[in-house]
Amino acid sequence: MNESANWKMSTLGGLNLTESVKMKAANTTSPGVPTPPSLRTPRTGFGICRRGMLGRILVVDDNTDLVTTLREVLEPHGFVVINATKGQDALRIAETDGFDVAIVDVKLPDTSGVDIIQPLRRASPASEVVLVTGFASVDAAIAALRSGAFAFILKSFRPEELLSTIQQAITKVRLMRDREELERRYRALVELTDVLVIGLDETGHVALFNRRAAALAEIASEEAYGRDFVDTWIPEEDRARLRESLSQAHRGERLREVETSFVEPNRRVRWQLLPARDSEEKRHHFVYLIGIDVTERRALEKRAADAEALSAMGTLALNLAHEIRNPLNAAVLQLHLMGRDIDKLEADYERRAAMHRRVEIVGSEINRLNRLLTEFLELARPRGIGREPVHIGSLVDDVLELERESAERRGIRIERQIVADGCGVAIGDREKLKQVIINLVVNSIEAMKGGGTLTARVKCGDSNVVLEIVDTGPGIDPELVDNVFDPFFTTKEGGTGLGLSIVRKIIDQHGGDVSITSEKGQGTQVRVRVPSGR
Repeated sequence: MNESANWKMSTLGGLNLTESVKMKAANTTSPGVPTPPSLRTPRTGFGICRRGMLGRILVVDDNTDLVTTLREVLEPHGFVVINATKGQDALRIAETDGFDVAIVDVKLPDTSGVDIIQPLRRASPASEVVLVTGFASVDAAIAALRSGAFAFILKSFRPEELLSTIQQAITKVRLMRDREELERRYRALVELTDVLVIGLDETGHVALFNRRAAALAEIASEEAYGRDFVDTWIPEEDRARLRESLSQAHRGERLREVETSFVEPNRRVRWQLLPARDSEEKRHHFVYLIGIDVTERRALEKRAADAEALSAMGTLALNLAHEIRNPLNAAVLQLHLMGRDIDKLEADYERRAAMHRRVEIVGSEINRLNRLLTEFLELARPRGIGREPVHIGSLVDDVLELERESAERRGIRIERQIVADGCGVAIGDREKLKQVIINLVVNSIEAMKGGGTLTARVKCGDSNVVLEIVDTGPGIDPELVDNVFDPFFTTKEGGTGLGLSIVRKIIDQHGGDVSITSEKGQGTQVRVRVPSGR
């Protein structure tokens, strides 16, 4: 009896195959044959496709009787059966249309079924292959399974045996595809989220570096893989603390959030460390770092604290200004009278000159106190601003002309790079914006004690006017740059420390922003942006 006849004579619960197929076609369940459940989610493309279809079965066999019989068994259960008589034909079908499960005869006209297991799975990923043959040994079965076959079935086999094997293979395929879909969604979420997601192995080297982290580090994600995360992107002052937190995570200890700098000292990131435990070894070989960039939040908190301090100073200033100015005015008047009395003294010229110098020193200090009080009141007084078109370039020209002699005395050359058209018009308070320019220009001139170049630029952005004042002075220490806008902070002898605080307050009132960049020994640049009138 040939294989086809042997197959057709197989029985199922006392019924021959033909009767079993008829019962299935009539939706009558035979004893011992489970009805495969429908899949929860219809799929498109390779594999499980249309609604109501349980799966695509690729039968690779040149025995037409056997193929016909397999169709009669599988199609009533919702499977779509596709046939290929040769190995090469099967590979073409797998590459173009795909399949869910392939039933492959070991002996094919052009190749061995064992040899095409891996090519079939590469052509149609997340699929399974079931080998069938009428003549096989234990060694052949082991070889087939090692080659990646899901199962090895000997002819002749009963229909329920085949259906059970196919159903198990379909279930595995579905689970693999569900996992791939979840991984795809997970990766999409990791890449699209606005938080930093970084994965580190047990040695602290990068295994995951999402798009947000790559953008802040200014590097492609692929270039980050394999690098030591702490040594590469964490500034030195925070490395020991983060390494200790990572060690705790690997030990499975309960962790708090840790905040460090990232890439550069001024960028602050708050990290949540999530260890991934190896269920078998019960160790945490992998740690996820979920980071939130809190740089702007810290800046806002600092500015809020400054605003609170300024508010308190404003109340104090308004209450004490009158009391302070009265004795200052009296002191100035007495100094004037004292100067006249010195000229009346019967003393030699040198003695009178020395007394005049002392009077001048006291007068200079009183004037400095008066100037400090004026700036203090200007910073603290909650006065509104005007709203009118102001040509920033014209204001810069006026201020530079005003300070020209002072710059020349110090050996400072002034360069102007100012737009001539109307795009340099801002909406704001003319006098306050002029005060901003005066403070910035005077600061730059006073910084260049040995001479240098002061460059004033006015240019237009998309919706704002940009003013830049650049000097070639000694610059500012990097650790001090963040403090220059704080009230009473100064790096100049005799400075009040209120000039840049006033600048920032005025620019904040205009809805703009001000920033400063400086390098020790290379000079300083202050950049101001205010909304334009366009």
